[in-house]
Amino acid sequence: MSDVANILSHLQRRFADHRVVFWYDLEGQYAADLDALNLPGVSAIRVANNEYGIKKRLLHDQPESKFLVYRSGPASAGIGNWLLDLELAYGIFTADRSALVAQDLGLDSHDGDEIVKEHEKFFASDKRIESLKALLTPEDDATRLLAKMSAVVLGQKEHSLLEITRALLAENAKGQHTKYAALAEYGLDDFYWRGVFSIYRYESSSPTVDDLILWIFRLALVGFQSDRAGGLQNVQLDFASLRNDRRSHDALAVLARRASNDLNYEASIEDVGFRDLVSVDVFEETDRKIIADLARGVTEQTVTAREVAEVVRMRKSSIWFDSYKELYGAIAAAAELLSALNAIDFTFSTADEALERYCGAWFHIDQLYRQFTYAWRTYEGPHPLNPLREQVEKRYTNKFVYELGNAWQKQVDETDHWGSTALRPQRSFYTDVVAPLVDGGKKAVVIISDALRYEIADELGSRIRQEDRFDADLQAVLGVLPSYTQLGMAALLPHQTLKFSADGKFVLADDQPTSGTVARAAILESVGGTAVRAEQFRVMAPSDRRDLFKANQVLYIYHNTIDKTGDDHLSERGVFEAAETALREIVDLVKKAANANATNMFVTADHGFLFQDEALPEQFFLSERPHGDSILVTNRRYVLGRALKNDPAFTTFTSAQLDLNDDIEIQIPKSIYRLKVPGGGSRFVHGGATLQEVVVPVLSINKKRKSDTRGVAVTVLPKTDKITTSQLVVKVFQSEPVSDKVQARTLRAGLYVGETLISNDPPPELTFDSSSSEQRDRYQSIQLLLNKDANNYNNRPVELRLEERIPNTNQWRVYEKAIYTLKRSFTTDFDF
Repeated sequence: MSDVANILSHLQRRFADHRVVFWYDLEGQYAADLDALNLPGVSAIRVANNEYGIKKRLLHDQPESKFLVYRSGPASAGIGNWLLDLELAYGIFTADRSALVAQDLGLDSHDGDEIVKEHEKFFASDKRIESLKALLTPEDDATRLLAKMSAVVLGQKEHSLLEITRALLAENAKGQHTKYAALAEYGLDDFYWRGVFSIYRYESSSPTVDDLILWIFRLALVGFQSDRAGGLQNVQLDFASLRNDRRSHDALAVLARRASNDLNYEASIEDVGFRDLVSVDVFEETDRKIIADLARGVTEQTVTAREVAEVVRMRKSSIWFDSYKELYGAIAAAAELLSALNAIDFTFSTADEALERYCGAWFHIDQLYRQFTYAWRTYEGPHPLNPLREQVEKRYTNKFVYELGNAWQKQVDETDHWGSTALRPQRSFYTDVVAPLVDGGKKAVVIISDALRYEIADELGSRIRQEDRFDADLQAVLGVLPSYTQLGMAALLPHQTLKFSADGKFVLADDQPTSGTVARAAILESVGGTAVRAEQFRVMAPSDRRDLFKANQVLYIYHNTIDKTGDDHLSERGVFEAAETALREIVDLVKKAANANATNMFVTADHGFLFQDEALPEQFFLSERPHGDSILVTNRRYVLGRALKNDPAFTTFTSAQLDLNDDIEIQIPKSIYRLKVPGGGSRFVHGGATLQEVVVPVLSINKKRKSDTRGVAVTVLPKTDKITTSQLVVKVFQSEPVSDKVQARTLRAGLYVGETLISNDPPPELTFDSSSSEQRDRYQSIQLLLNKDANNYNNRPVELRLEERIPNTNQWRVYEKAIYTLKRSFTTDFDF
């Protein structure tokens, strides 16, 4: 656009709001263009010692007309300028670019003109001017104008010091400096550093973004403590926002790692104990040090399981926790496991006593071992827990599995008939559990998960109870011998008799084959039922699942994730990962069955298993081979044959002793010993008589009509009703332990006046998930820092709100609140 056209455009906009426009052209460069301007309805008057006549014409002769009063050269000063009063009333128009830009932006003050002149390079771009215009408001002063210019250069709308700093730190984390270079190019870097000094108190003769970052992290290590006037609350508050806001969280993590290295932080905490580091989360090395110390303490048994649990709970608020949650979980499980093993006593006088103690407490050792191993194996990265793992493996295998196996074997050796008065037999599952429902006109769904060990079913029950309107009750039955799939699956079907096929490779129920879903569905048809595989059931349309359930009194769903993984020597080490997958899949199957209108559901298994993640030494493998007139089947944990030769390494049963109707004999390697089988694995085994193999779960599940889950109760415990400093520390109490039906609650905390947040943004979140029965374990503290908006509400009531997210939304609702009065004796400069 030419200069004249640009001037004409500005004049037209001025005349839209003014009857008279005074144009001062000090150099007289536009005198020749005056008459060429096309301003309809506007009369142009040149000032040439005719000021009185001009004033008379404007005010007396033509008081309604529009005039452009043009003056070339300087005007007389003060009272020598007869038009001064009119100029003050209507303002002065000048045609130099800086003035035109300032006027176009609505910057009528002298400061605005000066800023435009000082930053000619910025205002040389029409695109930047238009972007700036979109951000400006009539209330903007020179500082805010420069801040918004900085925002335009950075390509963003936010102009606060926090947001400008966020942009600079984010690009610095990427090893880039383009945005900061742009600020410098347009002369805005000095403005930024002046703001950083006045608001954050950062001072340097040659400031850089790298130096600012290191300065901030150095302060964070000491909790932003300072005796300087004004303190460091502003940078502390913004540092919290930078770390917790998802927009800059990852960048701050990168910068923290860099700063930690520059400050040699790891060396500085080498001799600091984990107890003194629990509340520190500035650098990732803190978590590594705590984990290393905890692991060593658990290994050496110098720290209690309770203390480990408390440390893990406190570290959940660390921004680094998610990177190490598997390690924290592994240490917590190991601490419980080793503590329990220290107190365990395998003295029992009967098989029933042993079965009851396993179902009541001992299974938890297997569960903790699985949870430890799963967490240890799923952590990606250099492993600091190897000594702890060695201790866990050694103690679990030698102290628990082996010693318990030997103690239990004494009861097995004395058994002349496989059975128990404490546990019902697995083979009566249909008669005892399913038939009463069917006979009463009700329907049942049975999910049979291959190798779902009792301890896994216990965790499954907990997960199901955590679902709203679901209840689950776990009982145990005594599994069949041998504890393997063919026989265990057959035992769960309706039948009168079980026996092996003549070659021992199959199991018959009432002389009918039981191998495979089709054969089992045929048997269930006799009681008005059928069978499907879990994969089939899962992919059915909801209407098809409802039709399937409606058409059958009994529905067996066969699930195979654990055994499929464990029985393959190439994948057997992944059996605990498979257990985790199975837990998720079975919960999903239960929900789908419930949505198909099932209310009576059961989850059970064909057998359990033994598993040690570490390869067993040779002494756990039998050198003896089975002998007899006819060896039909040889497995790692059982042998089928006829006229088997007695051997002290085996326990020998007749079919009759195991309630089987044939002449085949069964031998079981004693305790946890295995037979070597070509191509087979050795870590995951079943078929034998250990408690882990033969205690089979039956989880009864019911769908309720009414909601039965709720969040745990949380209460604010204020010590005062006044806020007199720049921060507020509030104690919050979790009123009860969490359980399956009383669930963890995550709340965010903030101070509000109306809907204005006057503390940390985003508000900090706390998770209340303690399962401890001790009240002292269920306290937490919240530290809230007042932000810039708090300056506007001194001597006013403010509201502390604990808010929880509305499910399936990004909205929050008030859960708990407390009222305070803001009584600060001073306020602070906080932002641009």
